[in-house]
Amino acid sequence: MGSGSFLKVLAKNFDVLAGPIISLAYPLYASVRAIETKNPVDDQQWLTYWVLYSFITLFELTFAPIIEWLPFWSYAKLFFNCWLVLPWFNGAAYVYDHFVRPMFVNRQIVNIWYVPRNDKSSKPDDVLSAAERYIEQNGPEAFEKLISKSTKSSKSRTTRRLILEEAEAERETWGENPFYDKNFRH
Repeated sequence: MGSGSFLKVLAKNFDVLAGPIISLAYPLYASVRAIETKNPVDDQQWLTYWVLYSFITLFELTFAPIIEWLPFWSYAKLFFNCWLVLPWFNGAAYVYDHFVRPMFVNRQIVNIWYVPRNDKSSKPDDVLSAAERYIEQNGPEAFEKLISKSTKSSKSRTTRRLILEEAEAERETWGENPFYDKNFRH
């Protein structure tokens, strides 16, 4: 009766006992052996396994409250890890080639900031087309006034910038000391 109850406990906790051996101990041993060989195929197999193991761990951490309600999760994870780890199945390479690699290597860039234009014109949205639209709406005289205002304001901005640059250069030359007489010569 003692050995029967031991086997029952072993059977009920098989996932808890076999999980770390299949998910961590054997892959760790195989990874060290793969590092020591010159064959890049086994390196790729175990690097791929560790990438997938990281994804599984992140999934478990993220969805832990939901996973707690699934009584079969530990067995499903154990069988999935067996499929990934065992060399007869080569599951890690399959999952990587069919799911992970296309997501990272051949990824499609999606522009989430793209807002389609509402106007019906097919002109490109650049400075020249904006100027053409302004002339069409307001006339060439209004456009010339706009340019002359822009030129005047840019000249005044340039003048102000030059004055500020001269003041800054003078401050750097003579320092910030108000008692320093810059006209005094030794």
